[in-house]
Amino acid sequence: MTDDVVNKTRRRVLTAATSVVAGVGAVGVAIPFVGSWNPSAKARAAGAPVRANIGKMEPGQMITVEWRGRPVYIVRRTPESIAGIGKVSDLVRDPNSEVPQQPEYARNLTRAIKEEFVVLLGLCTHFGCAPLYRPEVGAADLGGDEWQGGFFCPCHGSRFDMAGRVYRGVPAPTNLEVPPHRYESDELLIVGEDQEA
Repeated sequence: MTDDVVNKTRRRVLTAATSVVAGVGAVGVAIPFVGSWNPSAKARAAGAPVRANIGKMEPGQMITVEWRGRPVYIVRRTPESIAGIGKVSDLVRDPNSEVPQQPEYARNLTRAIKEEFVVLLGLCTHFGCAPLYRPEVGAADLGGDEWQGGFFCPCHGSRFDMAGRVYRGVPAPTNLEVPPHRYESDELLIVGEDQEA
C-alpha cells in the first residue's frame, strides 16, 4: 500500500468519525433546545383545571382549592343563605352582575350553576386580599340585621354577600370573580373549564 492510499483512507476515517461526533453533538444540543419550546410541567399545571370533591361538603361549609396560583372558594350554601341573597339586593353595588366577572351561565341572582354551590375567586377586588368567610346572619360587626352572611375583607373592610356581590360604600369596586367551572358529577366540580351550554 502506498502512502497516498493510506493517507486517503486515514482522511476518510477521520472525516467519518468527525461527522459522527458532530452529528451526535448537534442532536445532543437540539433535543434540549426543541424541548425548551414546550411549556414546563409547572406552567402546564398553572393553567390546568382543578378537581374538587364536593360530595361530602356539609351545608354552610366552605373549602378552598388553588387554581392558577389563586385561591378559589367553594361554598355549599344553606337554604337560608340562598334566601338571604335576595334580601340584600338593594344593598349591593351590582345586584344583577352587570360587570362581566362571571361566565354567562353564572349571571343570575345566585351567580351559580347550581344555587346550592357558589364558586368564587378568593381575592378582594380592591387590593387582592383574601376575604374571610363570615356565614353568620346578623353579625353586629358587619351591619347587624342587614348582614345575611357572606365574605369580609379584613384589609380595608369590604363586604360581599353569599353570592360574592359587593356591598355599596366599601372600597372594593366590583363583585368577587366567578371562575369558569363545571360539574363532572354530583360529587366532582372542575374549576377552570366552562360548563357546556
